[in-house]
Amino acid sequence: MSHPEHPERVVVVGASAAGLGTAEALRRGGFTGSLTLVGDELHPPYDRPPLSKQLLAGAWESERLHLRSADHLTGLGLDLRLGVRACALDVGRREVRLSDGTGLGYHALVIATGVRARRLPGTDGVSGVHTLRTMDDALALRTSLRPGARLAVVGAGFIGAEAAAVASEAGSDVTLISDIPQPLSDVLGAELGALLTRTHIGHGVRVETGVSVKAVTTRDGAATGVELSDGRTVAADVVLVGIGTLPNTEWLRDSGLPLGNGVECDTRLSAATGIWAAGDVASWPDPVTGLRRRVEHRTNAAEQGLAVARNILAGEAATDFSTVPYIWSDQYDLKIQMYGMTRGAEHVRIVEGSVADRALVALYGTADSVRGVVAINMARAARTYRRLVAEGAPWPHAVA
Repeated sequence: MSHPEHPERVVVVGASAAGLGTAEALRRGGFTGSLTLVGDELHPPYDRPPLSKQLLAGAWESERLHLRSADHLTGLGLDLRLGVRACALDVGRREVRLSDGTGLGYHALVIATGVRARRLPGTDGVSGVHTLRTMDDALALRTSLRPGARLAVVGAGFIGAEAAAVASEAGSDVTLISDIPQPLSDVLGAELGALLTRTHIGHGVRVETGVSVKAVTTRDGAATGVELSDGRTVAADVVLVGIGTLPNTEWLRDSGLPLGNGVECDTRLSAATGIWAAGDVASWPDPVTGLRRRVEHRTNAAEQGLAVARNILAGEAATDFSTVPYIWSDQYDLKIQMYGMTRGAEHVRIVEGSVADRALVALYGTADSVRGVVAINMARAARTYRRLVAEGAPWPHAVA
């Protein structure tokens, strides 16, 4: 793809970590032209990982999640448009249409619209049913996590498991429901998934695995529980739905951009001439494996924002993007850190510590190479093993 040299007007759609990171890196890189940042929430750019951790627990208030101060944002010289959505993109005219009826012309466009939480069918407008993707979501759920409240968490991924831990420690009566064999076993494997199960049960959480939710039961428009696929019903005043996300690409449906599982970019994160994507919405072929990837991790969003800014400024000298994804999770006394890709690993080997000690490092890989590392309560060791993931070290040598 060819890219216009020296753009004078850049529009960034999405005012979270990836979008803000792009804007900041453009200014640091010497871009002095018009720079517009569009966000569909009224809040200034904020950090999302604490939503299911510190903010939900009440340990932090919302202001602490703001990524930058008001003075810093002012200093960037942004045309900051908050509380307005992008509705359509006209690639031929190089214009983004907004929900307030205005249009934004651009020389370079960055799509950083992220993802939204999946919802259970039939739950729109039902009182007591929550998702957890935005600051407002977290604050609304937090008011319900009082002692004695009955919470059903649908989905035992990172969001569901973290929220279950916070709610349990707040004194709520929690049931964690998952269609996989153990919480997070799809990414951590059976042995570490079993450790999480025992930990949640030890803190009073009921864990229902290998079963899905058919529907939320209601009375007078309010949730009363969830109906499971095996016919049982779990009583609940509050239901948190954590069953994954959907990329926010609907506004691009008629744009002609390649859309699959997100905005499909090339190895440099370019989707078309003068159009880039960054963060949770971006899909790109990994230059190492050749496999198309879309990564929903905070560090990846920041790294892609930097990479897109560099490539916009570099023009024809744009370079490939490659990363070692990183994610962390706090659940009770367990500090979980993960580098690389662990889902679907052929082999899992604990190389330091043990499950019994609740402190360990495990490597994940194929018969040929190391693809990921997970550490529980061993943060320093995790960083050491990251190098094996970055290098794609031979599996037999790494575990010898």
